[in-house]
Amino acid sequence: MCSSAISLASTALSSQLRRSPSLPPILRSALKAQSSIYTGRCFAPRSITCRRIDHRRRSAMASTPIKVSKGNQEVLIFENEEALSVSLAKLTAELSEKYANDRGAFTVVLSGGSLIKSLRKLSESPYVDSVNWAKWHVFWVDERVVPKDHPDSNYKLAYDGFLSKVPIPPGQVYAINDSLSAEGAADDYETCLKHLVNTGVLKLSTTTGFPKFDLMLLGMGPDGHIASLFPGHPLLNEKQRWVTHITNSPKPPPERITFTFPVINASANIALVVTGAGKAGVVQKALGSDNNSSDLLPVEMVSLDEGEFTWFTDKDAASKLPNASL
Repeated sequence: MCSSAISLASTALSSQLRRSPSLPPILRSALKAQSSIYTGRCFAPRSITCRRIDHRRRSAMASTPIKVSKGNQEVLIFENEEALSVSLAKLTAELSEKYANDRGAFTVVLSGGSLIKSLRKLSESPYVDSVNWAKWHVFWVDERVVPKDHPDSNYKLAYDGFLSKVPIPPGQVYAINDSLSAEGAADDYETCLKHLVNTGVLKLSTTTGFPKFDLMLLGMGPDGHIASLFPGHPLLNEKQRWVTHITNSPKPPPERITFTFPVINASANIALVVTGAGKAGVVQKALGSDNNSSDLLPVEMVSLDEGEFTWFTDKDAASKLPNASL
């Protein structure tokens, strides 16, 4: 259709089209200009192709986010989740190329929830063929201590929605040992990370000594929690451990392991994906306040030592922020 001319069959049709409220302005203008070319029974308009209606430009405008800065955080506000997922895939692919070329490995941390859906563009063209998946090493910022095939497993969620669709070597996907207790699984995962530091896969922050992941892809709960670090929980104050455990999670299932804030804040890059009107109030508190109150939400405690922290939000999640309308 885009290569063929659009012709108008009769005067009646032309008149009807001109009155149509949904007629694109480019065609309305063309009809008006060509009304004098009436030849008796039909119009003889110039050829008008779909190229005149620049859908690509319209699409580009729709996918271009509003950019807001707060301190060292950048907030990207997209028209919808589809545009967000396109931009998230682009950033991830660019960072993958950078770190794979610079040091021969790309360390990526995933969370659960709706984040996995927003990674879907990576398993499509062009990324599924162009990304150097052999350099990826995949971790979880938190995990529920359940079998890997359990519906609550973050591993299962990521495998079904993303990992099964891209050729990352299985030996470079680091799931927890689900046969252990929560405490044992946390200790085992921290031991795994320290081994990968010794082999050069993981780097340590030169300022804090905690592991420095290349990219953390995180989500946020409607209460402002990230990983399995919940508002008011004592684990928010853990300063020594890399990985710790929780047995009384306020959100089921109760037993989990989680990275601590010193590890999260040592990241080279964090992309925080937050969508939906249900999280607008938390986004407003996190980005609309001065963060000096004593009752900080966990998401407000993310403060990278020397990395780049980018929020990926849609207009619904950002609807309560000032100057954030698209």
